Amino acid sequence: MRRLFPVTDPTPADDEGEWSLDDLAVAYAYPEQDGPWLRANMVSTLDGAAQHDGRSQPISCASDMRIFGTLRGLADAVVVGAETVRLEGYRPARAREAFAARRAAAGQGPAPVIAVVSGSLDLDFSLPLFVSPLVPTLVLTGAGAPPDRIVAARQAGAEVVIAGEGSRVDPARAVRELAERGFKRLLTEGGPRLLGQFVAAGVLDELCLTVSPMLTAGDAQRIAGGPSVAVPERFALASLLEEAGFLFTRYRRI
Repeated sequence: MRRLFPVTDPTPADDEGEWSLDDLAVAYAYPEQDGPWLRANMVSTLDGAAQHDGRSQPISCASDMRIFGTLRGLADAVVVGAETVRLEGYRPARAREAFAARRAAAGQGPAPVIAVVSGSLDLDFSLPLFVSPLVPTLVLTGAGAPPDRIVAARQAGAEVVIAGEGSRVDPARAVRELAERGFKRLLTEGGPRLLGQFVAAGVLDELCLTVSPMLTAGDAQRIAGGPSVAVPERFALASLLEEAGFLFTRYRRI
């Protein structure tokens, strides 16, 4: 993995050398601040596809997955949309020895909480994500969510968090509700619809985007969907790594 743009030290002695998980954890460390920090982690092909055949794995690579694991290892909570849970077969986050000391020093639990955003609660609550996580899964929904589905979520062991009125979740309120529960280092892994909502609400602080050296054509989703913003929001490049044609970028809101 080769450094193309400055990242936080330490770095490997040789820019061509492999970055350890500790190197990556330092490079992708959350900033020190009182409030929440929401970062997104997504992958896109050269022609803008965020998925192939409905999944992101075919356009990813081993190093992308190392960064994926690192970002999870640093997060308090992973925020994900219901459709992504269904399509990607989400499982509970696991404790990883490589991040155990770092998480303990930061006062974090053994693994990040998974926070699923769903207005309808159309979810299979018998999945391991809900019935056997290392730490309880959160479900963020609106005040108008079907009462029977709220009961089903709670019976499965999930904690239901009301973060909106009616049947929709308000992105800014979701971030606030998580922060009030002590989850300030936030990571969203999509899907595109959820990321688009965070962008439109102006609450996305950082984007970690892997640019995959592939072309897919077709009509696959972009990394963010939904209504456009009135004025495009400018982000600044914070770091850039490269390996085998894959670019691992990190942008922060200006």
